[in-house]
Amino acid sequence: MAVTRKINSPLKQEENTGFGANSNNSGGRFYDPSRGRANIVKTGVNLLNGSSWYHTMLGMSRVRFLFLIFISYVLVNLVFAGIYYLIGIKHLSGINTGSDWKNFSEVFFFSTQTFTTVGYGRISPTGFLTSAVATFEAFIGLLSFAIATGLFYGRFSRPKAFLKFSDNAIIAPYKDGTALMFRMAPYKNNNLSEGEAKVTVGMQIEENGKLVNKFYTLNLEIANINALVLSWTVVHAINEKSPFYGFTEEDIKNTSIEILVFVKAFDEVFANTVVERTSYISKEIVWGAKFKLMYHPNNDKTKTILDLDKLNSFEMVELPQQMMIVPELSQA
Repeated sequence: MAVTRKINSPLKQEENTGFGANSNNSGGRFYDPSRGRANIVKTGVNLLNGSSWYHTMLGMSRVRFLFLIFISYVLVNLVFAGIYYLIGIKHLSGINTGSDWKNFSEVFFFSTQTFTTVGYGRISPTGFLTSAVATFEAFIGLLSFAIATGLFYGRFSRPKAFLKFSDNAIIAPYKDGTALMFRMAPYKNNNLSEGEAKVTVGMQIEENGKLVNKFYTLNLEIANINALVLSWTVVHAINEKSPFYGFTEEDIKNTSIEILVFVKAFDEVFANTVVERTSYISKEIVWGAKFKLMYHPNNDKTKTILDLDKLNSFEMVELPQQMMIVPELSQA
């Protein structure tokens, strides 16, 4: 049985999330934390107009990108090898003939030499048609390597935040009450300054007998930091101004909740602003926990060690009793 909470009306609703302020037609979580992108599928346009190949190539993983480049290289050369083979290997002087496999492999490697403009010289085209195909292939090869070089440079030079987020958000003791917390840390040797975090919670509540998504901005104890060099624990105090005020552990589990995290910072090397996003849903919120410290001095106390293996480390703790307020609930 789903439990939804009637949010107190004084709380300010966030209307600038990009997901709609009162939408009940969305499906699944709003952000995919594995990709750091909105969990949106667009329809109504064809494949060519609906996707930017440049953004796709720059955004895909390194392994997929290299695999796609390699497969494209092989396929193009197979196509041209097939064309040479259909024209006839007799129009390729210097070829060592033999079985069909031997002949095709010779033509394929001639194609790779032409495509890359290496041209070892053992095999050369004879006749107008074969020479024209070789000329066209060399032209395609020049364009292809120019595009591939641009893509490699674009991927290499594209600024990224290189931030890792904790796998879980936690409800932890804070001052005389409790707070929602999650943390992040830079995992590369980039220098980030002027860090800013914005956190919005989306939850399903009952309104006029229907379940609708409502978004609320979470007030943060510290929303801006001068430099992001160690771990940063983002804290939202749970008080009367919080949409989580009065929630119990069961409410967290049974309410459809997604915490949307938006972080931006200034990369000093690229002199550009970088952005990172993630989200936490109900099952990723741990009730009654406390993050373990993840940095410490080295042996001679001349440097600070940031232990990224402890980013997700926490221990279970007791929460103050004043959190155990029975909220006003409705059943759906």
